[in-house]
Amino acid sequence: MTYEEIFDKVKEMFSGADVSNITEHLAYQFNITGEGAGIFYAEVKDGQLYIEPYEYHDRDAIFICTAEVLFKIISGKLDPVLAFTLGKLKVEGSIEKALKLKEFL
Repeated sequence: MTYEEIFDKVKEMFSGADVSNITEHLAYQFNITGEGAGIFYAEVKDGQLYIEPYEYHDRDAIFICTAEVLFKIISGKLDPVLAFTLGKLKVEGSIEKALKLKEFL
């Protein structure tokens, strides 16, 4: 898969996420490694979810993994805490805010 295909698939997978009950600002950067490597971010702001193909400098956390691992996490086939424990997912930044990603997966 190319980076563009990965980004489009992630955006589609997140399209049904309900973030209306999240009142705080959350910003996550995803660094995709391996095939289709690239960077994009997801931001929750004012009850809306934005996903853009850019680096986000004022982020709460960075998730580093392959596209395959990210797809499994988003689809609920892999728990992000387990992925982290197994070394398939690296997290930099606020672990507390990183865990809030599970609220809208």
